[in-house]
Amino acid sequence: MATTDGGSGNLSSLQAEALILKSLGFAKPLIARMGRAAIANGTTIERELLTSGHVREEAYYEAMARLLRLPFVETIPETAVVDHRGLDSQLKRPCTIRLHDASRPPVTLIAPEAKRIDHLIERLQRFPALRNALAIATPSAIRAAAWRAGAERRVERSVNHLFEQHPRHSARIVMTGRQGFFSGTLLSLAIAFFLLLPEEAVLTTHIVLSLLYLAALQLRLAALFHGNRPKSHLPVNREDGDLPVYTVLVALYREQDVVPQLLAALDRLDWPRSRLDIKLVCEADDAATISAIRALAPGPHIEIVEVPPMAPRTKPKALTYALAGARGAYVAVYDAEDRPHPGQLREAHARFLAAPPEVACLQAPLIITNIEQSYMSALFALEYSALFRRLLPVLSRYRMPLPLGGTSNHFRTRPLIEVGAWDPFNVTEDADLGMRLYRQGYRSQTMRRQTLEDAPTTTLVWLGQRTRWFKGWLQTWLVLMREPVRTAREMGIIAFLVVQLMVGGMLISSLAHPAIIFFLASSAIAMMQSPAENIGLLQAVLFSIDFINIFGSYAAFLALGAAAMTEHEKKRIGRRWAGVPFYWVMTSVAAWRAVFELRSRPFFWNKTPHQPIAAQSPQAAALPSGETSPEPA
Repeated sequence: MATTDGGSGNLSSLQAEALILKSLGFAKPLIARMGRAAIANGTTIERELLTSGHVREEAYYEAMARLLRLPFVETIPETAVVDHRGLDSQLKRPCTIRLHDASRPPVTLIAPEAKRIDHLIERLQRFPALRNALAIATPSAIRAAAWRAGAERRVERSVNHLFEQHPRHSARIVMTGRQGFFSGTLLSLAIAFFLLLPEEAVLTTHIVLSLLYLAALQLRLAALFHGNRPKSHLPVNREDGDLPVYTVLVALYREQDVVPQLLAALDRLDWPRSRLDIKLVCEADDAATISAIRALAPGPHIEIVEVPPMAPRTKPKALTYALAGARGAYVAVYDAEDRPHPGQLREAHARFLAAPPEVACLQAPLIITNIEQSYMSALFALEYSALFRRLLPVLSRYRMPLPLGGTSNHFRTRPLIEVGAWDPFNVTEDADLGMRLYRQGYRSQTMRRQTLEDAPTTTLVWLGQRTRWFKGWLQTWLVLMREPVRTAREMGIIAFLVVQLMVGGMLISSLAHPAIIFFLASSAIAMMQSPAENIGLLQAVLFSIDFINIFGSYAAFLALGAAAMTEHEKKRIGRRWAGVPFYWVMTSVAAWRAVFELRSRPFFWNKTPHQPIAAQSPQAAALPSGETSPEPA
C-alpha cells in the first residue's frame, strides 16, 4: 500500500544510504540494526534512526549541514514564510520551505534525505551559487513553520468547510425555517388543544408518549434477546513491511494532569514508530497542556498541533484542523484519558484489509475501569457495556447506521475527508459522523480489542457531560430530519426507522420519563380508588404499557449491560445497580437541560475534567491483553 512516508526502495538504495550515514559518523553496528528495521518496516535507515531515539533530529540535520557545507537553521522566524495553498504539502512530507526577508534574497530551507544526498552533492558541485540560496532545517521545524504560516486559513476552513460544501449536513443552523414553521405550528395547536379540550389533550398526550416510549424500548429488547455468535478468529497482520502509516489524533484541552498517562498508553501501541504519525491536538492558548507535553520530550513520531482560537471551541473543530496534516492511510481518534489495547491498530488494519472499501470506520468497545468509585461510575459502566459490547455489534452485523463513540474510532482517511470530516458545530460529533458516513454510502463496523476509560464519578460532572451529549443528539436528529424523505431514501427505509428508534427514541424516552412516571402513578392511584368493574379497557391498557415502559426500561438497562460484562465486572458493581431509577431521572434532567441549552448556547462545549487513574486491580490491569467484546463485526 502506498503511503506518504516513502518506502525503502531496493537493497542498493539501502546500501547507498548506509554509506552516507557512515560518513556522518554513525557506527556500523547501529547502521546494520537500523537497516534490518528498515527492511522489516518498509521504510529507510534514516527514518528508523530518527524514530529510534539514538540521535536527536537537530543533531542529525546539523551534521548533514556540515557534510554539505550549508548553513543550518534551527528556528524559522514566524514572519519569514508566506502562506499559500501549496504549503499544506509540507505538513505531510516536510522537505522544503521558502524564507522571505526584505533585506536579502529568498532562501530555501531543505530537509534532505540520506538516500538522495548524492544527487544534492553533485548539484551543488555543478552549481556552486546554489549555496547562497540553500540552507538545512529539520523536518519538524519546516512542518511547524508551515502550520504557523497557514494557521488562519486552515482554521477558517475547518470551521466553514462542511457548511459551505455540504450545508444540509452541517449543524451550524440549529433549525431550518421549515423546521421552525412546523415546530411552531405544532406547539400552537398543542397549546390550543390543552386550552379548549384539556381532558382529551392529556389523554392524547398520554397515549402518544406511551407508545413512542414503548417503541424506543423495542430496540434495546431486540439487542437483549438477540444473543451472541461464537467468537470468530481475530485477524492480525504481523507483517510489518506491509503496514502503512497510521495517524493517531488526540484532542486535549486543559489535560496537563493526564499527559504522562496518555503518552505511556500511546507508547504501548503495537505499531512501528517509523510508521506512526501521532498528533496531540491542543488549543494554542492552552499553555499548561502544551508545556506538560514538551516537558516529557516525546519522540519525533509525536507532534503537537496548536489550533488557533476561533469559535466554536469544540473537539470536532480541533480534529478537523489537525486532519490537514495527517500522513496516514488510516486515522484513529482517542481521548486524553484513554488506554487503548496495544494491538488495537493491528486489528483495525487487518479488518480494513478484509472488509470491502465501503467500510470506512471501525468502532472499538469502550470499557469503564473505575466501576467501584461511585454509583454514577458503576451505572455508567453498565450503560457503556450495553452500548459498545451489545447494541453496536448487533447494529453492525445487520449493516445498520452506528452512532459512533467519541473515541477509539478508526477511519480510512480518504472517505473521512470525502464526507467532510467532523462537524465543528455538532457537540456530539461522533454520532453525527456515523450517520453522515451511512448517508453517503459508507458503513461502520465494530472491533473486539477495547479501550479502557474512566467514567465521571460525581453527579455534577456526569450531568454536564450528559447534557452536552443530549444537545449533540438533538442537533444530529434535527440535521437528519431537515429533509426526512431524502434522508430515508439515502439510508433506506429500514435503516431510517432504526435511526428514529435509536436517536429519536432515546431523546423521547429521556424527555418523557417524568411524564410516564406521573401517568403510571396517577393511573395506579385512580385504579385503586375505583371498583374493578369501573376500570376501562383503555385505562388498563395504558397502565400496562406505562408499567412496561418504566420497569422494562430499568430491567433492559441492567440486563443488556450485565449480559456483556465479565463476572469480575459484575462483582465490582455490587448493589449499585439499585440506583438505576435515580440514574434515569438524572438522564431526564440532562435531556431537558440540553433542550434549553440548544436554544441559548447551541455550540457550547461542556468540558469533562479528567484525572490520572489510580492503581488498577490485577484484573483491570490485565484487560489490555485480552479481547472483551463478545460480538466481532
